[in-house]
Parts: sequence; C-alpha cells; structure tokens
Amino acid sequence: MSDLSPSAAPVSAQLPPLVVVLLGPTASGKTALALELAERFELEILNIDSRQLYTGMDVGTAKPTPEQRARVPHHLLDLRAPDQPITLREFQEEALAAINRCLEQRGAAFLVGGSGLYLKALTAGLQPPSVAPQPALREQLTTIGQEACHQLLVDADPESGRKIAAADAVRTQRALEVLYATGRPMSSQTSASPPPWRVLELGLNPANLRQRINQRTQLLYEQGLIEETKRLKQQYGAGLPMLQTIGYGEALQVLEGQLDRASATSSTTKRTQQFAKRQRTWFRRQHQPHWLSDIDPFNEASQQIEAGLG
Repeated sequence: MSDLSPSAAPVSAQLPPLVVVLLGPTASGKTALALELAERFELEILNIDSRQLYTGMDVGTAKPTPEQRARVPHHLLDLRAPDQPITLREFQEEALAAINRCLEQRGAAFLVGGSGLYLKALTAGLQPPSVAPQPALREQLTTIGQEACHQLLVDADPESGRKIAAADAVRTQRALEVLYATGRPMSSQTSASPPPWRVLELGLNPANLRQRINQRTQLLYEQGLIEETKRLKQQYGAGLPMLQTIGYGEALQVLEGQLDRASATSSTTKRTQQFAKRQRTWFRRQHQPHWLSDIDPFNEASQQIEAGLG
C-alpha cells in the first residue's frame, strides 16, 4: 500500500504513527463516511461505540450490517454478552491491542464512534482504576433502580454524578462499584499517560441532525427494535441494565404494555436528541477535531488524512 508505506514518504517516517478518529453525535453519518474513507485509504474500522461492544444489540445500536462489515473489516464489535459489562480499562486494553495491530499492518489506525469517554481514554491515554466487576453488587444496584443509584452517586461522588447521565445505568453502576471497592471516588482515580502516536480527529456535526435523528429512530423501529428487545428480555431478563438505554428502554415499555409504539418512537427520538446534545458538549470541551463541512465531508476528510500521512 504505497500511500501508507514508510519507504514512500521518508520525511513522514520520522513522525510517530497516525491514528485517525472520526467522531460525532449519534445519527451524524459516521458509519457511511467511515466506510468510504476506509476503502479509500485501505484501513480497517475500530468501533468506539460503547453499546456496539455487545452481542445481540444490533438494531438498537445501529451496528454496522453484515454487508457493511463485508466491505471493510471491523473490530471491537460483539466483544461480550450484554449481561457481562466491559469496564473502561478492559475496553482500553482490547482497543490498544487492535490499534497497535493496525499500525503495524497498515501504517495507520482508524477509530470511529461517538462514545466520548471511550475515545478520550484512548487519545489521551486515560488510566482508569482497575476494579474487577462485582456481580453481587450490580444485582443489588439493579434491584434498587437507576434513579436511586444515580442519586447515591451524586451524593458520594458529585463530579462523576455530573458527568454521568441520570439514565446511564451502566456507567452509574461502574462508578459506584469503584467507589465501594476502593473507598475513593472514581473521579479522583483517573490519571493520564498520552499514547505514542499522533491523533487526527475529524468531526461530523451536520446542521440537519434533528431530522437525521427522527429518520434514524423511525428506521430502528421498522427494522425490528421491539423484536430485538423481546429477545434480549427473554434471554437476560427485564432487569438487564442495557435494556434501560435509549431505544431499548422504550421498546421494553411497549412489550410491558406501558407505551404504544407511536409514543415509544416519540420518546426514543426525544432521548436521542438529548443524548446528541450531551455528545456535542463533550466533543466541544474534551476534543479538538477538524469539523467537516456538510458540503463535501469525504473530500475534506481525505485531504486531512493525506496531509497527516505525509
């Protein structure tokens, strides 16, 4: 692959290897653009979407389809069953191994996703606390409910409580798990060691995001979100924390007779728009991407990547 070969660019060979990041809020078009860029530069796609790490959660997370995965190799998908949560440190270890493989084999790595904390852990080299999952504690936390759990977190670790959304059961439980295991707030235990590569961050933030979210939500329900939720409920139980996340939570309420489909679709759309707003805020405060224009993001991104590769 001549454009990525060290011998083809002797000046660039002196630089650290390049990791390209395509970030943006949900429904911003990352998947489609990532496929085009990966094919253009012969790269593989490393997923940085926290819910796509789990098997069986395909429709509700808008996971790349088998056809898309056949076009371009994807990694960091379907790592665990949804009742076996992956800690940030465990994900980081998996992702760093995948990044290093891509750097060795391709000369560059390509991260794609909207999970800001997961991206920050990689690009800034965050070192989260190493605390093993505690199933018994998680079961107790699930029993008392997310609202009570988040209030516990706000009281005990206000900084983490502010950063973690009130509806995010997975991260709330993890923060409490670390707190109870170590006696110290998780927010006080994270250090950083920047990785030994250059990072090129490209951002998507389309002006018509609200419309895109509306269309995405309709499509999820048409493609079988409720049916997928039913399978997950049957396999893991209605108390599975992942079934409280956006889309699945509303679909579960449909299955339990608490919402009709139209109301569920409306609620999912509203929650997704709120989540996208939080993502935009995170990316603005925690990252410095080159924001791509809506006119021709592919060519603009291609130019940035070509310049980065040298």
